Amino acid sequence: MAPRRRKRLDPAAFNIPVEQVKQGYYTDAYFMRAREIVRQDKRSPTTLMQITGKNEGWLGGIDEAIALLKLCVDDWGALTVNALYEGDRYESWDTVMTIEGPYDAFGFLETLCVGSLVRRTRICTNAKLVCVAAQSKPVMFFGARDDIYSAQPGDGYSAMVGGVKMVSTEAQASLFGGKAVGTIPHALIAAFGGDTVKATKRFVETIEGVDVIALVDYDNDCVKTSLDVARALEDRLWGVRLDTAEHIVDKSVIPQMGVFKPTGVNASLVWNVRNALDTEGFGDVKIVVSGGFDATRIAAFEEDGVPVDAYGVGAALFEGRFDFTADVVQVNGKPQAKVGRRVTENPRLERVK
Repeated sequence: MAPRRRKRLDPAAFNIPVEQVKQGYYTDAYFMRAREIVRQDKRSPTTLMQITGKNEGWLGGIDEAIALLKLCVDDWGALTVNALYEGDRYESWDTVMTIEGPYDAFGFLETLCVGSLVRRTRICTNAKLVCVAAQSKPVMFFGARDDIYSAQPGDGYSAMVGGVKMVSTEAQASLFGGKAVGTIPHALIAAFGGDTVKATKRFVETIEGVDVIALVDYDNDCVKTSLDVARALEDRLWGVRLDTAEHIVDKSVIPQMGVFKPTGVNASLVWNVRNALDTEGFGDVKIVVSGGFDATRIAAFEEDGVPVDAYGVGAALFEGRFDFTADVVQVNGKPQAKVGRRVTENPRLERVK
């Protein structure tokens, strides 16, 4: 029995501004000029465009690239498209997608297709690395504030494909049917005069159906604030979140200073909170940490056995470069490419219907 085909996202889900794309609004001008020339000269050969990844990673944005082709090419049936799937692992210089058809029909979409792959692959790959480092512990994506709001749906989907299934906005969750999660913001505590307990209790009274995670670093005394909130909420408290600023030393850490970096959320601070909660019988209260965490820092926490239950990450998912190149490698069935480029077969590609 042939293996079941994997599913791709419905192109309509991406809300692509089709008419603007067709008009070349988002395309590098030189591609629009190239299309004009080949059309005027009635020179639109059948070309094979090959998209390859320059550095290894986990692929993101491929369904978005396919959506651009399906919705913005006048005759989808004139193209033959083969591609990997979202989240597929690829090595350096692997072919991830091929497009064959009349050049003037699809060549102007090179800018957009490559752009989707570059951005979403960066997020998908970083999400994968973070999840591997976290060793199956939950990871929350708080990256909405780290880039333009319009990118959130695709970013959230790529994070989910990479393994980060908890996102902070409805837009980030929209392409995979998830729900936005989060904790209590510093702003709400400020609105209650800096009283974390009052703010958290009001949150519990008002917001239903969510795990209550108290933010406990407002007064820079995470141990005391964690205990105060746990006593006030008892079994209503799911967890506490430590988010001490990178240049601040928590009050509980000051007596321990001398042999480690004491600022921000560090192992000693987490242990101080964990031990205090356990001592008072709040062993079920989880600890969430955030503030500058990436795969390397998470891996170090896990290797040292720091008692973290979940990690919050943000800008870390936007780090690094994952470049792609799109090249014409065949014209009318014959090899034709710039020096250094050639047809590179990838048997893992599947025909896109």
